[in-house]
Formats: sequence, C-alpha cells, structure tokens
Amino acid sequence: MAIISRTSRQINASVQTVGVAAAAGGDSVTNVDGKAEFWINNGGGASINVTILVQNPTQFTASGVPVTLASIVVAVPAGTSRLFGPFSPSAYNDAAGFIQMTYSAVTSVTIGAYAYLP
Repeated sequence: MAIISRTSRQINASVQTVGVAAAAGGDSVTNVDGKAEFWINNGGGASINVTILVQNPTQFTASGVPVTLASIVVAVPAGTSRLFGPFSPSAYNDAAGFIQMTYSAVTSVTIGAYAYLP
C-alpha cells in the first residue's frame, strides 16, 4: 500500500499542473482535516473499480436509528478520470488519519491527491 502525498491548492488559484503517481494495489491519502480529494485517471483499456474503504461504518442516526455506511465503489471507465472527495474523517479515516483505497486493476492508472484550502 503506497502513501500518496497531497498537494494543497487555494480554491481561487490559477490552474496548475500537479504531479500524479502510478496507482499501487492499494493507496492511502492523508485526510486528518477532512479536505482530501483525489483524482483517478484510468489510462487503461478496460473499466476499473475504485473502492474507498469505510473504517467506522456506523456514524449517523436517522430518527434514532443507526445508519450503516458502506465502502464506496465507483467505476472509472477506460480512458476517463474521476474526482473523489471530500470524505468525513470519522467515517473514512483509519487510525493513522488516512483514507484507504483499492483498485480492481492498476495498469495505466494514476492518482493525484489534493487538499483545497479556502
């Protein structure tokens, strides 16, 4: 599992090129402030699934009834990209403050992690 470094950007900043990393079998992005977002680019020839693992599934109640959250699974079709986040730290952070994600395949898949600041 690789730890992906986040780059902070001001919301009103001009568009800038930010480095990306090749996806590993699973990756981690720091999310201690709840502002993590990441961009997954699937340059491969087939669709992949990205799974964001829920760490604490029972977080909320609706009229006193617990609501159980599930891991998030999103398809990223071949040749496309998807933006993920932000994520609730209480639901999606592991004990070290990271979001954990896995991929159904990693060939030609890259990830860039960001924190957008006000």
